Amino acid sequence: MKSLIVFLVATSFAFAAAPVEAKGCLKGAVVGGLAGHYAAHHGWLGAAAGCLYGRHRAKQQERQQQTQHQGQVTDTGPTGM
Repeated sequence: MKSLIVFLVATSFAFAAAPVEAKGCLKGAVVGGLAGHYAAHHGWLGAAAGCLYGRHRAKQQERQQQTQHQGQVTDTGPTGM
């Protein structure tokens, strides 16, 4: 139980000082760490896997938003008249 509390406190500090490049990693690490802890007492392994998966999902969502934004941009220039 102590290790869970220490982990949660450490991740709360990480959220406060997280750089932009870690987008998705921290949320995934928290969820993965908790799942790993309760499933097989492998919290650190779950946190690492959750971080990788969270970062992967964040990159996918970023790419999807960029393609949607590029598709919405239309030419509003003069019509040539």
